[in-house]
Amino acid sequence: MQQTYPYGWLIPFIPLPVPMLIGLGLLFFPTATENSRRMWSFQSVLLLSIVMIFSINLSIQQINSNSVYQYLWSWIINNDFSLEFGCLIDPLTSIMSILITTVGILVLIYSDNYMAHDEAYLRFFAYMSFFSTSMLGLVTSSNLIQIYIFWELVGMCSYLLIGFWFTRPLAANACQKAFVTNRIGDFGLLLGILGFYWITGSFEFQDLFQIFNNLIYNNEVNLLFVTFCAVLLFAGAVAKSAQFPLHIWLPDAMEGPTPISALIHVATMVAAGIFLVARFLPLFIIIPSIMNLISLIAIITVLLGATLALAQKDIKRGLAYSTMSQLGYMMLALGMGSYRSALFHLITHAYSKALLFLGSGSIIHSMEKIVGYSPYKSQNMVLMGGLRKHIPITKNAFLLGTLSLCDIPPLACFWSKDEIINDTWLYSTIFAIIAWVTAGFTAFYMFRIYLLTFEGHLNVNFQNYSGKQKIPFYSISIWGKRVSKRINKNVRLLAMSNNENSSFFSKRTYRIDNNDRTMTRLFITIAHFENKKLDSYPYESDNTMLFPLLILCLFTLFVGSIGIPFNQEGVDADILSKWITPSINILHQKSTNSTDWYEFSTDAIFSVGIGYLGILIASFLYKAPYSSLLNFDLINSVVKRGPKRILWEKMRNAIYGWSYNRAYIDSFYTRFVTVGTRGLAELTHFFDRRVIDGITNGVGLINFFVGEAMKCAGGGRISSYLFFYLLYLVICLLIFFITFIN
Repeated sequence: MQQTYPYGWLIPFIPLPVPMLIGLGLLFFPTATENSRRMWSFQSVLLLSIVMIFSINLSIQQINSNSVYQYLWSWIINNDFSLEFGCLIDPLTSIMSILITTVGILVLIYSDNYMAHDEAYLRFFAYMSFFSTSMLGLVTSSNLIQIYIFWELVGMCSYLLIGFWFTRPLAANACQKAFVTNRIGDFGLLLGILGFYWITGSFEFQDLFQIFNNLIYNNEVNLLFVTFCAVLLFAGAVAKSAQFPLHIWLPDAMEGPTPISALIHVATMVAAGIFLVARFLPLFIIIPSIMNLISLIAIITVLLGATLALAQKDIKRGLAYSTMSQLGYMMLALGMGSYRSALFHLITHAYSKALLFLGSGSIIHSMEKIVGYSPYKSQNMVLMGGLRKHIPITKNAFLLGTLSLCDIPPLACFWSKDEIINDTWLYSTIFAIIAWVTAGFTAFYMFRIYLLTFEGHLNVNFQNYSGKQKIPFYSISIWGKRVSKRINKNVRLLAMSNNENSSFFSKRTYRIDNNDRTMTRLFITIAHFENKKLDSYPYESDNTMLFPLLILCLFTLFVGSIGIPFNQEGVDADILSKWITPSINILHQKSTNSTDWYEFSTDAIFSVGIGYLGILIASFLYKAPYSSLLNFDLINSVVKRGPKRILWEKMRNAIYGWSYNRAYIDSFYTRFVTVGTRGLAELTHFFDRRVIDGITNGVGLINFFVGEAMKCAGGGRISSYLFFYLLYLVICLLIFFITFIN
């Protein structure tokens, strides 16, 4: 069993052949590669499954032996400098690798159906596989240089995936926004890495932590400089995990395909920031000021994300702000030093939120049957309602994920979020109240999403959206001009000769018929329950999309059992505590949160109660069968006309204005950052063109006119030239001597 560890360095490289071979195949053998595109999706799932099995095996060994393994090999060796690359296998690595692989496999299976209509099907799987490779390389890194290399690769992959449909202006702008925002945090991360190398002289985590602890203990380092470097490191996590104030890219990232949203919001990009803080926690925990800063930023993010989700109409944006708030809970736990609680919520939230995002993809697919492909219609909850009759499997799965985030026992997120809230009461009463109230907000907006989507009646006119009005989706190949004429026998690609100018890399544009959904899928797992002849009504997704939903339902139901905080006779009884014992020992903390049934039940009453209160309020406000907004008529009948009605309307408009306009933070950045930067650039351009270039051009013009004047004044006599030259020299010498004497 122990001989498995030396092969841990293979983990990030196992999925790498898929994107490499797809890219080479599309460049040199485009016809054969496109005709066998379904084979590549199978290869992606197969290789990631191998990594998953490998990661589970390593985790079992860690639980049994409480060991940490590190494998290093030299890359650059000099007299005063040595850089080694390696692989670090510890509890944090194994937890992250299992999350990445399990969620990644389910997302890839789901994507086989979701992206089947897309012309860039192969490019999608190449990006996804390389995304998984980059994230696996990040979590297995043993030093700061490796962390930064794979950190940038994760950012590059997110840029490519968010802007996957790059012909859509919104998608192109969203990926640029995500890229630029994350560059701010990445620049801080780079400076922080260099600062800690200057302090400790090492990039390796274990050496760096030990040397830094000795320096702090012996008071041999400037605490102000150390705190500044730690803040720079934390800035990288703030950007990646969408913490305030660098959270603005997250809702716009929903312009990518839904499987990408699920992977980014669960196991890869946003989880990278939580991983980074957890990896550096032995360093941060001995700097009280940085721990307080992490907690402060986290609690602001918790509340801000919840309030911004209250009035969103786009189902994916609502889930995006929910992710932002839940990441704030994880960061809050890390800021309090609750390492176990943060990792526990990272695990439970990953599977619950993956279930919700993939469920939203199934909803969007069902809406496309009646409104065509249009993000403004197929993702707008105002046009939804009554879908429980048409997509019952998706409805039940989405309800399960919703109840989990609402903190309802015994679902997964209840155990972890309740633990974080209880730890917060011991840390700060104000923070605990905010975290507790935000749990109620979470229950409110999540149940609002569920009610607007599935309850009542469908808010679109079937006569207008019966398949006669189709909104085409244009997909363009990034690999070149040649596009297969026959991707799948049931996918009809019609060349649009009147849209030649809309292409980017290729000169051919294709219209995809989204009503044809009768393709045979790669994985057949359960029977279909939908009636495919009713194109005018939404119907359940294909088996390939339902299978991941059912697996994630099982995770949502049972994954919380690994960390139920009870022990028996002083011995850790839960799997999670045994799993992370080596990391807990490094942090010099207790290995478990010991409690009993009575104490646990007493603490859980408050968190469960606020969750049920949020659900009741959402049910009251959104229970009207034909209402897709607030049940204003019912409220207005209670609040009579007069000052109370005016106060109610002002409060309602203020809340919805705050939430729907993203707390006006984007407007602030646009007005003061974007416009200010452009104004500074224009001023600099004016100074360069008018002043710098003006001086240079002015000197040239003066010399030109002086030369012309001297040419006209010249008579051709050398004696005259010598006289004027000597006169000029005498004048210059007199000026010099007068200046020198004074």
